[in-house]
Amino acid sequence: MRILVTNDDGIDSIGLQVLARAMRPFGEVVIAAPNTEYSGYGAALGTLHNMKPDVRVEHVEGIDEAWSISAPPALCAMFGRLGVFGDIDLVVSGINPGANVGRSVYHSGTVGACLTARNGGISGVAVSQSVDAFGVEGQGWEESLATQKWDGAAEVAAIAVGALVDDMPDEPLVLNINVPNRLAKDMEGWRRTNVGEAPPRGLAKATMTPKPGATDTFHVEMEWGDAIQIPETEDGGAVMAGFASITWLGRIEGLTPHHPSMKSTEGAFDDFYA
Repeated sequence: MRILVTNDDGIDSIGLQVLARAMRPFGEVVIAAPNTEYSGYGAALGTLHNMKPDVRVEHVEGIDEAWSISAPPALCAMFGRLGVFGDIDLVVSGINPGANVGRSVYHSGTVGACLTARNGGISGVAVSQSVDAFGVEGQGWEESLATQKWDGAAEVAAIAVGALVDDMPDEPLVLNINVPNRLAKDMEGWRRTNVGEAPPRGLAKATMTPKPGATDTFHVEMEWGDAIQIPETEDGGAVMAGFASITWLGRIEGLTPHHPSMKSTEGAFDDFYA
């Protein structure tokens, strides 16, 4: 088993490095991650005629092979599928600071890497963790990440990946994992969830305002709506209630919930949270 670990926050992200080390028990681990932040890029690859990014050797503690790439995470995953980093069996993406639930699934570079892998015949596991200061879907800034309990998300990811590699699906799938900012033992348990239809607090209004000192140039100012309660059957609601959210994204169904027979994977969570 050869596992490619990537993310959308860049090679220097602590979450990426913690996740990569958590994958070592399950096979050979190679990091191939963007050289800088590409949050919000979704499954973007860039223009085909410009796909000649720089690839640089990096050194990550505990990992034998690591590369940074001047490209978005989806292209990192596609290079993995094309054999640039050896024969890849599984793509694991994260740990993203900020849950990727509801509508954010469509725009997440963390999830986009896994969707791209799936389109190339490789299953993917996306791993994201809420940031307390920014709410369940907030993307954390550097100063807000000092209290991130990365090991909690990494442990949940290890449970899922360990069971997955023992019972790999015939058809490639994406498993989207979102967890609260807690150690695994402090989570309420786990929930098999659907992709939420609405975010916990969505953008409600956008207006243009003139840019000071400039002519015919404007800024777009965005305003947040009121917070809403989300049922625990949806990914965001489960995380808000303190659960690890497990959502399968199927090939044919696009980003709608998929319900494969993965008893061994989900049984691993039952055993852990018993």
